[in-house]
Amino acid sequence: MTITPRQRVLKALDHQVADRVPIDFGSTNNTGITAPAYERLKEYLGVNQETRIYDRMQQLVYVDEEVLQRFSVDTRGLILKGPENTLDEELPDNSYRDEWGIVRRQPQDSPYFDLVYSPFGEEMTSQLLDRHPWPDPKDPGRFRGLKEEAAHWRSHGDYAIVLQLRGGFIGQAQALRGFENWFMDLLLQPELLGELLDRTLDFAMKVASQAVAQVGDNVDILGYGDDIGMQTGPMFSPEVYRQVIKPRQAKFIDHLKTISGGKKVLYHSCGSIFDLMDDLIEIGVDAYNPVQTTAHKMDLVELKKRFGDRITFWGGVDTHRILNKGSVDEVRRETRRVMDILSPGGGFVLNSVHNIQPDVPPENICAMFDEAVSFQK
Repeated sequence: MTITPRQRVLKALDHQVADRVPIDFGSTNNTGITAPAYERLKEYLGVNQETRIYDRMQQLVYVDEEVLQRFSVDTRGLILKGPENTLDEELPDNSYRDEWGIVRRQPQDSPYFDLVYSPFGEEMTSQLLDRHPWPDPKDPGRFRGLKEEAAHWRSHGDYAIVLQLRGGFIGQAQALRGFENWFMDLLLQPELLGELLDRTLDFAMKVASQAVAQVGDNVDILGYGDDIGMQTGPMFSPEVYRQVIKPRQAKFIDHLKTISGGKKVLYHSCGSIFDLMDDLIEIGVDAYNPVQTTAHKMDLVELKKRFGDRITFWGGVDTHRILNKGSVDEVRRETRRVMDILSPGGGFVLNSVHNIQPDVPPENICAMFDEAVSFQK
């Protein structure tokens, strides 16, 4: 019996073995590719489509259907757009102010925009939070064409459709307050920080409600990203996480499940979150991305052993040392090694560790996906 791409992904999420490991590329803003890398990939493959950037800060692009077909990708992503009533304000020195009042600047010779101004960086009080001009979660620009795009993919090819809800409420609060202040608040004034987090959480929940209402049942997976890990471990102690962050994450994930009728939730966090994995499973996370193998304690064998029957791993092919610096043979070996460990019993979707960065050669991108298609356990 022929299995469809959608069935292949859903089997993995249900910890069942399909005909091959399912593949994701570009369905979320954590599993995609940056513009410089994509330009070289298109040239290498002979693709003549115009590059379309949808994430200015990370310089992420829409992956063309021709490329998705070339790599036998099983997913198709629905990416929310930006607001139409509050456009970015262009500022001098190659910087811009977004709808939140946050300013980012692109340094010379960098593909990314860095945070340079936080609205609450100098002071934060309940009164200042009340007076801040918060963005409109219902701005129609965010959802323009979403309903039609979801219906298109549901009727073309039977792919696993991922609705990516863009940035998370934790990271948004960090950008509004400034990272140093945010972490000090976490310990020194957690109640006030909670007020900020509750506002960004409320925004995220309202955006999610609008987006899910647009796509209806024409979606299989809800993608949500919010970093809680660093290279060396979680951003905060498990105790602080469980007091301040976890209850709000649980509220958000419960909201996603409720409004979608129980669709699977794909959660992204960079870094080492081994010590929080049980917590994420407890609050309803179905799949975890990117499985940052170079971070502390993120050993694939141990992850699969401890959590592999309760959560699906989504990612796993190293972008820090292998995809960007390795030979084609090394990329193939690493891809095979990751699949050898994570694919038994299902519970694995192949992708790179986070977005493919500008220094990754197109030959290595092809090697990763081609090895995935040919892999047999």
